[in-house]
Amino acid sequence: MNLLQKQGFYNSIILYAGTALGFFNMIILFQRVLTIEEIGFFSLMTAVTGLYAQIASMGINNIIFKYLPYYRTEDKSHGGFITFVIIWCCVSFIVFTLLFYLFQHTIIAYYNDQKGATLLVKYFYLLMPLAFLTMTYTVIESVAITVFKNVLSSFLREVVLRLFTLIGVLLIAFSLIRYQGFLSIYLIANSFMVITLWVYVYKGKDFKLARVSSSLLKQRREFFKYGIFTLLSGTSFALIQSLDNIMLSAITKDLQVVGVYSTFFAMALVISLPAKALNRTSLQIIAQAWANNDLAKINKIYYKTSVIQMLIGCLLFIGLLINKEFIMVLLHKPQYSGYFNVFIVIGLGFLTDVTGGVNGYIINLSKNYKMTTYFIIGAVLICAIANWLLIPKMGMMGAAVAYLLAMFVLNFTYWLYITVKFGLQPFGRVHLGILVIAATSFLLGYYLPVMSNVWIDLILRSLVTAILYFFLTYILNISEDLNILINKVMRR
Repeated sequence: MNLLQKQGFYNSIILYAGTALGFFNMIILFQRVLTIEEIGFFSLMTAVTGLYAQIASMGINNIIFKYLPYYRTEDKSHGGFITFVIIWCCVSFIVFTLLFYLFQHTIIAYYNDQKGATLLVKYFYLLMPLAFLTMTYTVIESVAITVFKNVLSSFLREVVLRLFTLIGVLLIAFSLIRYQGFLSIYLIANSFMVITLWVYVYKGKDFKLARVSSSLLKQRREFFKYGIFTLLSGTSFALIQSLDNIMLSAITKDLQVVGVYSTFFAMALVISLPAKALNRTSLQIIAQAWANNDLAKINKIYYKTSVIQMLIGCLLFIGLLINKEFIMVLLHKPQYSGYFNVFIVIGLGFLTDVTGGVNGYIINLSKNYKMTTYFIIGAVLICAIANWLLIPKMGMMGAAVAYLLAMFVLNFTYWLYITVKFGLQPFGRVHLGILVIAATSFLLGYYLPVMSNVWIDLILRSLVTAILYFFLTYILNISEDLNILINKVMRR
């Protein structure tokens, strides 16, 4: 097993473990220990600081990926590239933070005296240090990835941070701390992650601080232009993921609504799990295929990822749907009753996105990468307008519909552009077959008799549905790769 395969394997395990831990935190612990308002603020805080950090970094992560390979030197000074990165981050963060600080009274005044806004006003000061730690971590992570050291960073982000969160919530449950202490633990966790990753990268001796070379300084304008352009696309996509939470908070002025919505969104996020694991291994192959102008290989990857991601995504989606009653028991709070349809719409949004396969990577790694930014910005505008129009009329469902619409438009434009420009096509008859399999399996699982014990009901309902799903997938030969895997397992 080569280095990339090993890292892909370890990252997949970490991703699944982290998602399971996050699901346990959000669906079980949060619901039993925190109030809906506290859950809403936590989700809003992480969304805002994520965007804050991304904007404040001014695209430095993408600059590292693109330009660091050109400055590699044997003495590991790399023309002072790391020094340049540190200076860039400090200057850009200070400038953006000054702007953020100047408008803090406007932001606080907007939320002041509104229902559920007391937490945002009370803990507003946490946003800036948390954003700084988030930015620092992603920058160090980007540097580590350039030398193929990405397993620890994934472990820290996906598992360690969630473990700290779990500990914080448990301490509240045992009345050892209050909500403010929980937020302090979250801040400490981010600090620990930054220090740990920095020490790991530093001990690797792949980089060292040095004076910034004149050749590197001459390219600072090119860096700036590239950074701004990629910042637009990266920030815009992150904005789509968090715009519904932000606009729900701004329009409804009710963090309880945000808490309920963010919980359903976190549940639906599970549907994208296979795509995240696949994309990490597909990215390098697509990049090399573009370098060789091997469109046939790109089309093969495009098709296979679309099939596999849709296949597994549909299974996870119907698995959540047929176990609605169990999920509502886990959620524990009466505020969630009557809103499960919100989850269904959000889930369809994620399912639409994963079915697109690696469409975004195909465009972004081509010479026409600027189109990615245009498409994503267009999707953000559609999402924002839809949220603005629908939330006042439909509440949480309006935000869910806006997200589904944005995902559909974005993936449709990706598909149309790739089809017209490169002649690549990810869809075929098997996609219709997957829909038939999903519908058949869902009907069986949904209409199975209800068991008196919710845990037995969960296991039997899920098991019967999964067996039928994989049986139909196998006999219809939906995925050749999956059939080969099943045959190997059966022979063993």
